[in-house]
Amino acid sequence: MKAMILAAGKGTRVRPITYEIPKPMIPIMQKPVMEFLLELLRQHGFDQIMVNVSHLADVIEGYFRDGQRFGVQIAYSFEGYIKDGELVGKALGSAGGMRHIQDFSPFFDDTFVVLCGDALIDLDLTAAVKWHREKGSIATVIMKTVPQEEVSSYGVVVTDDEGRIKAFQEKPKVEEALSNCINTGIYIFEPEVLDYVPSGVEYDIGSQLFPKLVEIGAPFYGLPMDFEWVDIGKVPDYWHAIRAVLQGDVKNVEIPGHQVAPGIYTGLNVAVNWDKVNVQGPVYIGGMTHIEDGATIIGPTMIGPNCWICSGAVVDNSVIFDYSRLGPGVRLVDKLVFGRYCVDKTGATIDVQAASLDWLITDRRQELPTQPPAEGQAIAELLKADNKSNNVQSA
Repeated sequence: MKAMILAAGKGTRVRPITYEIPKPMIPIMQKPVMEFLLELLRQHGFDQIMVNVSHLADVIEGYFRDGQRFGVQIAYSFEGYIKDGELVGKALGSAGGMRHIQDFSPFFDDTFVVLCGDALIDLDLTAAVKWHREKGSIATVIMKTVPQEEVSSYGVVVTDDEGRIKAFQEKPKVEEALSNCINTGIYIFEPEVLDYVPSGVEYDIGSQLFPKLVEIGAPFYGLPMDFEWVDIGKVPDYWHAIRAVLQGDVKNVEIPGHQVAPGIYTGLNVAVNWDKVNVQGPVYIGGMTHIEDGATIIGPTMIGPNCWICSGAVVDNSVIFDYSRLGPGVRLVDKLVFGRYCVDKTGATIDVQAASLDWLITDRRQELPTQPPAEGQAIAELLKADNKSNNVQSA
């Protein structure tokens, strides 16, 4: 069976991570989110998978290649061009990407599934496809029910008693929402749906194709299902996803490494004297990371491989990416550190380098700048605050 993973977007809401890592490659406990999707597809018999790529396409292609080691076949549809020797992404939109593949050669010749490449899901795709076919649907949106007070964060789907889709509401106010069923970005299509997608132009599934299907009265349905769905569409979502995994709330993701104490997991060759640090789980520490005596780590916290946590540093309820060095006395609470950026749980970002704070948070592989001793405490207080400074920009 055939499927498509949407992987061409720039992931602007997940910056700064997506400056260097495309959304499908964002790691959930050291494993790209797209790898979890491939495992799910293979489990349900979808072994021919097309992936549209654009932003940082070479990172995705270089990791997954033709899919052999994942037990599937993968091909890529690149959206963009080369200019001055550089790949320039030019995404065609989610529906435009499907049409581009079909115009090249009619790949979609039977019922197929389309998944957004930025969510962890545990869905019975076999049951969903069976329901779709029994309904005679040309397109089916997999929906999830959320509490009424949360509907303003999602695209709401309005259906009749038979499940036929009547309308959509994009992030409505709670009091104006006509449903508490939301669009999860998981779709089942028949090839005929592509007849309603124009060739050679940017065209979106949610905002253009779906309203067209409603307008013409096509057999278009929404299927509510109870399944695990962890969206990482924004930086705060990613922070919450890592917390959920560490707390054991995501059943299809295991904490890697080995458990050295209750709730404390490490990769290979972590340098730490456990008698001289304060570590309170759940915590994951990646391989070849050094934790100096006197450091404090409070979970749920993930520290990536090859990091260096200096004496006196406090890392509390935070996510620290690979090769980060946290200087003496730095206090990070509810933060995400990625390269030169420190992000709070609302998505507000400090560019550490631009703010001349790279002596305190930097890449472990860089030469260590001279620390201004008189400013140490002041900067530590700044990083404890809610990032309300002139150096903060919206993520």
